[in-house]
Amino acid sequence: MTSVKIIPKKEDTTIKNTTEKKDTKTGKKSTEQSNTIVLPGDILVESIDFLTGHGTYREGKKIYSKILGILRKKEHVISVIPLSGTYQPKPRDFIIGEVAYVGYSNWRVDFGHPNSATLPMSGVPEFIENGADLSKYYKRGDLLFAPIESVTKNMIIQISMKDKRARKLFGGKIINISPSKVPRVIGKEGTMIAQIKNKTGCIINVSQNGRIWIKGDNEPLATRTIKMVEKLSHKKGLTETISQYLDEEVKKMGTPKSKDTEKQ
Repeated sequence: MTSVKIIPKKEDTTIKNTTEKKDTKTGKKSTEQSNTIVLPGDILVESIDFLTGHGTYREGKKIYSKILGILRKKEHVISVIPLSGTYQPKPRDFIIGEVAYVGYSNWRVDFGHPNSATLPMSGVPEFIENGADLSKYYKRGDLLFAPIESVTKNMIIQISMKDKRARKLFGGKIINISPSKVPRVIGKEGTMIAQIKNKTGCIINVSQNGRIWIKGDNEPLATRTIKMVEKLSHKKGLTETISQYLDEEVKKMGTPKSKDTEKQ
């Protein structure tokens, strides 16, 4: 295994949290930079054995950071997760949006982006006859959790409700976080959001545009916890920290865990 050599542009501009692991086959040590904050222009790795991921670019053998963010190394891909920034729509992303307009053949959905999304009649699972009143299906003000189906170069965004996970949201509350912190709230393989759901008993839908829908008896606790994750997103061992926090808060309230947290 090729070792990763992290070379900060300025010694005092990065926070180093390194963990060395030894390859059992080669005996060589590899360096995992799990929570290092890097700046635009920082050299992340000097090796042709690594590929550039999100927020990085290559010049010769060196891979640099394009943005301010947290360094991530997954197998042979080097990426940087932004600490701040606006949401850029991508196909297959799930968003939470509000129906803002009902037309003759489609709906317009506002999801906090300069360009609203279009939901065509062909994007709903039901058969709808031409000329039907579309407000009978989705009316103005309805909240939708839906995947982006396509994004054109001119930023024409189309969503669909045909995915089995897509749904209209009833009740609950919406909170907003920075879209760049969404991966941290979800956690590796969904571990962070799973424990928040399980320990609060709330139903939670997290969207890539930074909107999070929460429904349940412990909405305030779920909200505080998610905001805590957003604030401490750069911290190492955050999943365990959040787990302990939730256990303590649930114990204080004497609130039993939900028997049936709805599966998303």
